[in-house]
Amino acid sequence: MVLVAVSGSQKTRFTQPSGMPTAMLPITWGHQTETQSVPFRRLPSAAIGRPLGGRAIADHPSYYPNQRYARSMSGHQTSKGGVIRFLIDNSLLLVIGAVAALIWANLANRSGSSSYQDFIHYDVRNLWGGGEHHPPSPVSIGDHTAVPGGGESAPADQAAAGTNVPHEDEPHEDKPGENVPGENVPGEGEPDEEGHGEGHDEGGHHWYSLGFLINDVLMALFFAIAAKEVWESLLPGGALSNPRKAATPLLATFGGIAGPALFYLAGAYMTGTQAELGQGWAVPCATDIAFSYLVARLIFGAGHPAIAFLLLLAIADDAAGLMILAIFYPSAPIEPIWLLLTATAMGLAWLLRRLKVHSHWFYILGPGVLSWFSFYLAHIHPALGLVPIIPLLPAATSDLGIFAKAELQRNDTLNEFEHFWKTPVECILGLFGLANAGVVLSSVGTGTWLVLAGLLLGKPVGITAMTLLAEKGFRLQKPAGMDYRHVVTLGMVAGIGFTVALFVSVAAFKIPGATQDSVKMGALLSFGAAPLAILIAKLLSVRADSDDEDDDEQTESGVAA
Repeated sequence: MVLVAVSGSQKTRFTQPSGMPTAMLPITWGHQTETQSVPFRRLPSAAIGRPLGGRAIADHPSYYPNQRYARSMSGHQTSKGGVIRFLIDNSLLLVIGAVAALIWANLANRSGSSSYQDFIHYDVRNLWGGGEHHPPSPVSIGDHTAVPGGGESAPADQAAAGTNVPHEDEPHEDKPGENVPGENVPGEGEPDEEGHGEGHDEGGHHWYSLGFLINDVLMALFFAIAAKEVWESLLPGGALSNPRKAATPLLATFGGIAGPALFYLAGAYMTGTQAELGQGWAVPCATDIAFSYLVARLIFGAGHPAIAFLLLLAIADDAAGLMILAIFYPSAPIEPIWLLLTATAMGLAWLLRRLKVHSHWFYILGPGVLSWFSFYLAHIHPALGLVPIIPLLPAATSDLGIFAKAELQRNDTLNEFEHFWKTPVECILGLFGLANAGVVLSSVGTGTWLVLAGLLLGKPVGITAMTLLAEKGFRLQKPAGMDYRHVVTLGMVAGIGFTVALFVSVAAFKIPGATQDSVKMGALLSFGAAPLAILIAKLLSVRADSDDEDDDEQTESGVAA
């Protein structure tokens, strides 16, 4: 699009024809010109005569002369709305939730309280007086396994020994040592007979526990938004739409997955903990796109090609992470018959699209809920339940790039879905951190070091090695302006696993306890990749480009280029 205007006596991208009131501004979109009444003021001298990177005029701060703007972690310019808005825009609610969980869990552990565990396992039916009331037991999170359908828990050692407990449909009163034929509480690492459960209820699924509602229900919205970015990246103009241009970053993504997994498994083998910890190999494969993007901007500057490289790598990593969760971490042996229900949900979403239904609510509350239940019944992690529906939502025919500000002006169903749920999902991530990051600091163990080895060593080594192979072996090219100093630094930035690593920790080690906590601690400590990346950048003389707004927009909108 081309915007033509005159500010004062200088010709720039804005035009104010003679005789036209200062409040009127013609805006040219292709071959069409519209006149809109907007606040108008002289552009700062730094903006005179400079290209706007194809943005609509509404993206420029001069369009809103009476508002002050701040750049969020996502790169969007949003009007300042106080502390809460700043926290939401910069994905800091997740950090606050995680820190609060750490403090809470450690204080409770010191005082012998079970308050943190009671919070995670809270029966939400108590909010309206319909829950089951049981006296709390002051034990650590790893000492008990839940009884299906109830809030009471049975000792894990009884569960491991095959102690029988009543079925959720049979009224009973729990008594120590009571046996009911035909029903067993699963032992460590074993799912319940339906194969579900999170947190306290890993041994027996509890529909109404707060932990289940957060991890399996609400987090489905987080993964839906992640799937939206992956899907759009495949559209024309998207980061993954041209395999030839995306080949080097895609190979680097493979290295960023294989490297951490190999380092993790090698460490588990050398420490003799392969049987206990081997299933957590995917934990260090994750890259937290929001926080790695923030750190990369600090190191490289907004307009550096390393930012585009990282964004493409992170998108591909998200796609791989969704597949890894679905394939390698089912809650029980997958029952493919229920995938017919998934196909039915997708068919219903396709029909809604053919009928030109616009509101995303019809897709989420209809096919979306059906798809979620199909994943749950098939023993695929239900947090991925909305993913099959996302590509079927009516969407734009091209991608403007991840974090592109112009995307805020789009009102197709897929973008409408993201715009509506973006803020609630940030709040959900805060709850996710609060419900999952509460580990005692003494939980640092072998699992912690294996995860950190994968993220802080395997990530940069894998990404650098595969980039080198792409260039030397397959004769592909790195983006112009990048050398191996940037690749190594970027590899360390990608070592920030945090959100997805924490989620995979719970999926890989379903029974709460010392093993799960040690792996979670590794995911939390992956924030150490940030200062390490800054240090590496200093040692390698990597300097940040000037934080130019226009360069930033072009970088975000043209990731594949």
